[in-house]
Amino acid sequence: MWFKNLVVYRLPADWSVSAAQLEEQLALRSLQPCGAFDMMSRGWTFPSSAQRYVHTTNGQHLIALGVEEKLLPASIIRQVAADRAKELEAQQGYPVGRRQMRELKERVTEELRGRALTRRRMTRAWIDPVNSWLVVDAAGDSRAEELVEALRDALGSLPVQLLETERSPSMSMASWLMLGDAPQKFVIDQDLELQAADKSKATIRYSRHPLEGKEIRAHLSAGMYVTKLGLTWNDRVSFVLTEKLQIKRIEFLGVADKQEMESEIDAEEQFDLDFTLMAGELARLLAQLSEVLGARAAQQAAA
Repeated sequence: MWFKNLVVYRLPADWSVSAAQLEEQLALRSLQPCGAFDMMSRGWTFPSSAQRYVHTTNGQHLIALGVEEKLLPASIIRQVAADRAKELEAQQGYPVGRRQMRELKERVTEELRGRALTRRRMTRAWIDPVNSWLVVDAAGDSRAEELVEALRDALGSLPVQLLETERSPSMSMASWLMLGDAPQKFVIDQDLELQAADKSKATIRYSRHPLEGKEIRAHLSAGMYVTKLGLTWNDRVSFVLTEKLQIKRIEFLGVADKQEMESEIDAEEQFDLDFTLMAGELARLLAQLSEVLGARAAQQAAA
């Protein structure tokens, strides 16, 4: 359940969709198995063991978009179609033309689609009505947008915005590196990615490497910009911040120790405790990150 990557959106200030309303709308668009000739099916599924489409704890909501995809690689279609083309050539006595080959591939695709294996994946999102956050656990924009579009379709409208700040994350991270320190409760860790601003896009990566040396400052002075920087917030959450204001490789520090102490709690209660802890920590982290980077005025009003 613990989120690993965050794509962060701002909810509108007047967000007023209740958990019951959300449950009703998501249930109408639940995930259905792929039909015999469908390549993909998309719909809402249960985010926890509870048989609900919206898992709500202390006013915080957890939802999950499920996707079923047929596994039918293009290489397999080409291979089968090529074999069929050889047979057809032998029968008709002349080479298969482009139009015939195209039609042959279409027939092969239809034939194999019904027998293809199906893979299921799930993308979770956390809705924080109190602090106006919609946060998707996704490694990139495309997966996050997929969930947002599905949620927009379920609700009829969803005027959310990606989190934007007055100060560029890349320039801010460079400034912190030059100063050798991050603001407020943030601490610079030992992971960094730099990229050249010219056409070469030359990239330098540091992993588990001290970042306070002259070498780092020399790269920045030479015009390289920061694309990723490892940070720790309040000694409680470590992560990598990107130039696109995405938060990756999240690790909640000390969680394993807490879970060991709470091992006697049943699974559903443990899930609620974990979700409450995660939502609380991330809400505070996002609020402070927005503060140090300067949230846009319109988005401040939404908070």
